[in-house]
Amino acid sequence: MYPEIISIGPFTVHSYGLMLGIAFIVASWMLTKEFERRGIDTQLATEITLLAIVFGVIGSKLFHLFANMDEFFNDPIGALFSPGGLTFHGGLLLAMLAIYIRMRQKKVPFLFIADCAAPALAIAYGIGRIGCHLAGDGDYGIPTSLPWGTNYENGIVKPSLMFMGSDIAKGYPNGIVPDNTPLHPTPIYEFLLMIVLMAILLHFRKKDWPIGKLFSVYLLGAGLERFSIEFIRLNPRLLFGLSEAQLVAVGLMAAGAWGLFYYTYKNPDKPRFVVPDSLKPKKKTGEQKKKKAN
Repeated sequence: MYPEIISIGPFTVHSYGLMLGIAFIVASWMLTKEFERRGIDTQLATEITLLAIVFGVIGSKLFHLFANMDEFFNDPIGALFSPGGLTFHGGLLLAMLAIYIRMRQKKVPFLFIADCAAPALAIAYGIGRIGCHLAGDGDYGIPTSLPWGTNYENGIVKPSLMFMGSDIAKGYPNGIVPDNTPLHPTPIYEFLLMIVLMAILLHFRKKDWPIGKLFSVYLLGAGLERFSIEFIRLNPRLLFGLSEAQLVAVGLMAAGAWGLFYYTYKNPDKPRFVVPDSLKPKKKTGEQKKKKAN
């Protein structure tokens, strides 16, 4: 694992932070291209990306701290400003709320923007998981004998610490899982699954669907992916034998399934969103064209 890519004096490039930055860049590029395809001013894509970055990071950190209060109380400053400790679902929910409020101000249907952003959301999450893999931050899976089992002993969170006190650890001498134990590389699994989901969304994005239906496919797919992967990860079970992430995933799947049912059977002829002139690319004047030519 490579938690740190390079260090120059006090400046260090962390693998997770690097991949997070790449994820936002790729997502922003995809959203911009989708807006171009739909005839929307791409400046709106930049605004949405900035909202997603700011509120996504804040939401990810707050959601993680809420789920790990002991970490916060033991070291409040360190917990708040550490580069790790980010929970995707928290970031997604807060970013969605911020974008929803802003789109209401602009009188743009939120679900239209969500449809446009769905493929970008899928690949951004997958790229972020590559960062988790490189950092070895504890998002890896349980021990495995499969040939692609991965050694995370150089990661931020050592397997011996991660599995301490668990039923899995009881099967090892002295109740300690060796740090070099091959583990399921669940971040890689998630990356590959998100590529599949992105491909599905890109395939359906040109369909003449009512707004909200494509985003429903994203919610269902993203929820199913996370719900499934949690079965080979070590996370506390909170309710009905499910982890916190699985409970959130059930909510995502339920919302996605309801959306698909509603837009397919209950309201398939819902009016499509017509891009208003205020959102269309501004035409350049003769003076602007002359300046660009010079």
